[in-house]
Amino acid sequence: MRTRADIECWLTDMDGVLVHENTPIPGASELLQQWRDTGTPFLVLTNNSIFTPRDLSARLRASGLVVPEESIWTSALATADFLRGQAPGASAFVIGEAGLTTALHEAGFIMTETDPDYVVVGETRNYSFEAITKAIRFIAEGARFIATNPDATGPSVDGVLPATGAISALITKAIGKEPYVVGKPNPMMFRSALNRIGAHSENTGMIGDRMDTDIVAGIEAGLHTVLVLTGISDTAEIERFPFRPDEVLDSVADLLSDDPIEAEEQDIL
Repeated sequence: MRTRADIECWLTDMDGVLVHENTPIPGASELLQQWRDTGTPFLVLTNNSIFTPRDLSARLRASGLVVPEESIWTSALATADFLRGQAPGASAFVIGEAGLTTALHEAGFIMTETDPDYVVVGETRNYSFEAITKAIRFIAEGARFIATNPDATGPSVDGVLPATGAISALITKAIGKEPYVVGKPNPMMFRSALNRIGAHSENTGMIGDRMDTDIVAGIEAGLHTVLVLTGISDTAEIERFPFRPDEVLDSVADLLSDDPIEAEEQDIL
């Protein structure tokens, strides 16, 4: 049975695992430093498609966490990577921010409002009724419908905001077509992340705080899964699901131990 001692590479969620509302979670900085010191390949994953990796790296640094931009993998990058493999040099009508438009541009896509091959919906703080209407019409005319992630809401200082999943649902309701969603919980995002760092599922672990995205996608991608209790899911939440992570830890600080603990010793069942 695979245990933490077999893990040579790591994928980790960001919010709820490394930071909480711009405050670093205890142990996060030390774990990142440990990975750098030991040359352990890792990527920080986020479903947020608003920001570029450079933006996120700067935001994390302001929180006291050192993560180079090349060690950040967003749903926007995963979407651009997926579409590049599907239709190199195609055109897209995009609803989203710089994180998404930059990723698609660097993947060789043409941004257009005339007969696009794809409609790609990501997160933005300024959803436009006019843009959503155009998206609906383009899809009705044959454009393929892609969403960066399924998250229905996102956080803000004033409370929840509608996010990609909510806008995608609006378009689906209007046109009757579901998008192909690239971000978590689609294991596609994890597979592209593994390719990014040259890792294999057999020796890679995934750290997350959500059973319904991080853990289920990690299981489906064949990764060693670690749930931390510093974010969304708690022990009561775990019982709602028919699957279990390999390990359940209080926080990432528990991964600093020199002596790897076998998954069965961490099983809460």
